[in-house]
Amino acid sequence: GEPPAWSPAPAQAQAAALLEEAADLLVLHRDFAAAVEKCEAGCDSLAGCDSLAAGPGPAPGPESSAEVKCSLCVVGIQALAEMNRWREVLSWVLQYYHVPEHLPPKVLELCILLYSKVEEPQVMLEVGSSWLRDQTNKNLSEYSSLLELYLLQVLLPLGRFEGAEELVCGCDVLDSEQQLAFLGTIGKSRCQWSQQEEMRSAAEEQHNTATESVLGALSQKLLTMLALLRRALRSMSSHFYLLPYKKMLLATFLLYLVVVRLDPASPTSLPFIYKLVQLFRQAWAAVLSPIHRPPIRD
Repeated sequence: GEPPAWSPAPAQAQAAALLEEAADLLVLHRDFAAAVEKCEAGCDSLAGCDSLAAGPGPAPGPESSAEVKCSLCVVGIQALAEMNRWREVLSWVLQYYHVPEHLPPKVLELCILLYSKVEEPQVMLEVGSSWLRDQTNKNLSEYSSLLELYLLQVLLPLGRFEGAEELVCGCDVLDSEQQLAFLGTIGKSRCQWSQQEEMRSAAEEQHNTATESVLGALSQKLLTMLALLRRALRSMSSHFYLLPYKKMLLATFLLYLVVVRLDPASPTSLPFIYKLVQLFRQAWAAVLSPIHRPPIRD
């Protein structure tokens, strides 16, 4: 028959050239944004290879195309991480592989390590689980190492011990010795997790006790101050009750005349204001004379 009108060889060559440029931009020039653009262009150029490989029959050079695409994604992940755009990495990769099960082992490994390093392992929880449960991936030579990486970097740091045990026990790829080794690792991690939880609980309880003692001391001081204030107010009220009513009224009236009724700006009012001030001082001195001070009580 006639050869197909479209051949993957030019696309693979173009993608390989873009991969080389992206690697140079990443390592030599450290132009991370440009490196990501080259990786995206390379992956887009291989889209036809993916559709051809997905069809029936052997595709021409599918391994070479897959390797180039994987390398492009690896370089792109590193460039995004260098720009502190690690939150975009998983969605960026999945736009070229569409589903987690199709991620190459190297790309999955890099994503797990990246999100573990930034202390966001929960991002890879569902992705890693889907990849590991896929029957096709279980035939890969990297499966056991990725299972161990997923356990150590995702499940155990999140405290998913039951899920880890189910994954190990339900995995027919592992032999009994490997399963026992993984289960032992899970058990040790569970013990460490429990000890850390106990330490955190003890620290929180100690902190709460210290806070309560501080609040108790402050409350006691506040009550003491309120008691002193009450005694002072009671003493003042008893003092004012002993003052002669007429002298208090006179002092109030004089203060009213000085402040309200007279115009301080008028020159004719100045001598009268001076006399009123003197009268006010005399009245106030009489009010506070020793005769009218309240007796001291024991």
